[in-house]
Amino acid sequence: QVQLVESGGGLVQAGGSLRLSCAASGFTLDYYAIGWFRQAPGKEREGVSCISSSGGSTNYADSVKGRFTIARDNAKNTVYLQMNSLKPEDTAVYYCAAEGPYGSSCDDGMHYWGDGMDYWGKGTLVTVSS
Repeated sequence: QVQLVESGGGLVQAGGSLRLSCAASGFTLDYYAIGWFRQAPGKEREGVSCISSSGGSTNYADSVKGRFTIARDNAKNTVYLQMNSLKPEDTAVYYCAAEGPYGSSCDDGMHYWGDGMDYWGKGTLVTVSS
């Protein structure tokens, strides 16, 4: 059974840090474009960060550049999102998604990230208090 399972969300004060994890099962992430989205209450889904299928490119939304870092551990079939200097506006449900194999939606920045995702996780809630 193919699954993406997110973990690591929670409540944190502004300026704090969290690390989200997304564990894949039923397929290997090695050749998939994979990354994160978020959706805040009453707002549209937003692409946060992604890693290209080759692993050679990492991209970030302008709103998180310099604060968030995405990384993939193929041996653990897991992708991570390290979130530092968190702000109240980062409060959202964070979703992991994958496209592939050899998905191209993360090859050109964030412009096409979100098009044609094959797998989605169910999300993990991040709440940042002021």
